[in-house]
Amino acid sequence: MNLQFSTSGVANFIEGDLEDASFKLNRVKLEILGSFSKQFSYHFRQSFNKYSNPHSLDNLSSSIEYALVNWKMSDRFTLTVGKQDIALGGYEYYVNAIKVREYSEFNDNISCYQAGVAGRFNLSSTNELVLQVVNNRSGENDETYLYGLPQGVEKAKVPVLSTVNWNGFFFDNAVQLRYAASYGQLAEGKNLYCFTAGNIYEKGPVIAYIDLMYSREGLDSKGIISDLQGPVLMTPSTAQNAEYFTTVVNFDYRIHPNWNLYLKGAYETAGIYKTNGPFEKGLYRTTWNAQACVEYFPMRNSELLIFAHLLYKGYHLTRRAQALGGMSPDTQRISIGLVYSIPVF
Repeated sequence: MNLQFSTSGVANFIEGDLEDASFKLNRVKLEILGSFSKQFSYHFRQSFNKYSNPHSLDNLSSSIEYALVNWKMSDRFTLTVGKQDIALGGYEYYVNAIKVREYSEFNDNISCYQAGVAGRFNLSSTNELVLQVVNNRSGENDETYLYGLPQGVEKAKVPVLSTVNWNGFFFDNAVQLRYAASYGQLAEGKNLYCFTAGNIYEKGPVIAYIDLMYSREGLDSKGIISDLQGPVLMTPSTAQNAEYFTTVVNFDYRIHPNWNLYLKGAYETAGIYKTNGPFEKGLYRTTWNAQACVEYFPMRNSELLIFAHLLYKGYHLTRRAQALGGMSPDTQRISIGLVYSIPVF
């Protein structure tokens, strides 16, 4: 059992002007892991930073991130049943969230914990294949999409997401590849295709990665384009036929056993691939963020760290987004905080 704890003092700026400053508890999570035989293990994790009544689809609050059982049926195959993370590719998505100061918008707008089942095949000591089927949402459509289902669109009878994930480890695990492809039905005739790839180099003091992510969505499940609608539209609606592409680049360097530095950047695009309602075909928004962080580990071989983090997010809206009344000013943030995974027992 452990308690994951992250807190910081934060100053937020809009276009360089101070917007607000406060202290925040960024993440507080209780995690329980264990086993009750050589074949069965369990994983439970609850976040105290989010709460909802039990959702209608999975009958569980959003505060519960993991509630699963693993059954190791053989040395080569493990079955996982329960609420789990969607088996997408990429390093930013894979790493423990408590280690991430700012996600890309792509990953930040995915409901990544869903109920379902997964089979994990150990093809060899360096290759792993995961086949997974989970819900593609937790609650009703009105809870999932910013403005509910568009007029004339019927809900999906089987709202699941199927994923094939491959993880490969090469050159004594220095090179890691985490690739995945996903397909699901968001509504009748409205499908989701998602391709995610993580290319990681991790050796000695260096962790470097490039993540590439693309989704083609019959309904705007991320809500980014739908949220561009301003007061100029009397009856806003959920966008259809949305597509998103993201590139994330990160470089970590452990300059000393007690000190780590990293630089991180992301470039993201959001567009419509087929005209619908007020949304004409084309690019709507580009986003980029730049991050720099210094981390100090006061105790060696410990999960305790103190950090100072700088973030700059820039946005560009095309004429299509501006015609909807969209506004996205550039933002900046300065954070100084502490992260600790506290071993309870």
